[in-house]
Amino acid sequence: MSKLQSYKDDFVLLLETGFIAAGQTDEDAAKKLFRAAQLLSPQNMLPKVGYGYIHLLKLELKQACKMFDEVLKAEPDNQMAKALLGLSTSLTIKDADKGEKLLEDAMKNSKDPAIKNMAKTGIEFVEKFVKKQPTPVQGQPKTTKKGPKK
Repeated sequence: MSKLQSYKDDFVLLLETGFIAAGQTDEDAAKKLFRAAQLLSPQNMLPKVGYGYIHLLKLELKQACKMFDEVLKAEPDNQMAKALLGLSTSLTIKDADKGEKLLEDAMKNSKDPAIKNMAKTGIEFVEKFVKKQPTPVQGQPKTTKKGPKK
């Protein structure tokens, strides 16, 4: 048995710890943990979801969407990647509707209650903050201040 094989059971632990590190904004540790998980199970797409999650948390939405798209090409039924892609996409104003549809699909089709809850919360966020019309003050054009007439 190779040394690497003796750590196969740690795959899930490395992934979970990577997501926790990402949530704590420890990008360096998160990347190392996801890389270690990837070495243990190269065919598994969850480390790639983790990399996308890091991009999402940094609001690097284009990179996050790219990672989640890659996962979905390999695993079209990956509801976690679909929900995170929906969330990433919905944060861009021009694609908010597309992202919301992805979130609704993930919420409807996922068997995991955590993914359902994340998708539901994402939809509520989009409705409340992304699609929100500007207030009269926010919508007014900026005026330039004029100095006193001389």
